[in-house]
Amino acid sequence: MTEGKDDPEDSAAPLIEHLTELRQRLIYSVSAFTVAMLACFTIWKPIFNFLTLPLCASMIQRGHQDCGLILIKLQEGFFVAISISLMGGLIIAFPIIGYQMWRFVAPGLYRSEKGAFLPFMLASPIMFFLGASFAYFVVTPLAFDFFLGFQQPGSLGSEESSESGAAGIAFQGSAQEYLSLTIKFIVAFGICFQLPVLLTLMGKAGLVSSTGLKNVRKLIPYLLLTPKT
Repeated sequence: MTEGKDDPEDSAAPLIEHLTELRQRLIYSVSAFTVAMLACFTIWKPIFNFLTLPLCASMIQRGHQDCGLILIKLQEGFFVAISISLMGGLIIAFPIIGYQMWRFVAPGLYRSEKGAFLPFMLASPIMFFLGASFAYFVVTPLAFDFFLGFQQPGSLGSEESSESGAAGIAFQGSAQEYLSLTIKFIVAFGICFQLPVLLTLMGKAGLVSSTGLKNVRKLIPYLLLTPKT
């Protein structure tokens, strides 16, 4: 095989060598994730406080004295800490995991494929971070303020409530439910912001074209509004 030719590297490597390298890459990835998860577990309370800032701001604007959340189940606080540790560990360790994935697949790619694929590997975490930031700083404050708007002033047992016959509706949120909702917002928008990366990569591969996407765009409202049988 001529040196410098556009061919995969190490194409004749035995299967056992690929499996051995895959095991090594998985060990590195799992180790990085475990270390990051344990580090986040030690500081889960500051992370949780940071995630509750949008809720606290919305509640203070509506006249609440505090924004305390409650633990409905005895073990709920532990699972809140675990959820934060898993999410934080995955986010922190993702660059290392992505690098290990790249090191495993890179020898089997052509030079042109490496040049096309590597920028998308770098852009993917950046776009996810932008999507997560958009969800945290823009979407969640608006969403929480909207949800809090369904409260009803008054309290049970008060003279005004007794006369009107209406009971007050006040938010007493579960810590685990709030964390789950916040994580869903962050992950959902982080994934949505991967769409430009995915479409550009598919365009490079010849799977989609700008003309095809432009034609399909006109059909999207019809597809979304058409009831499915």
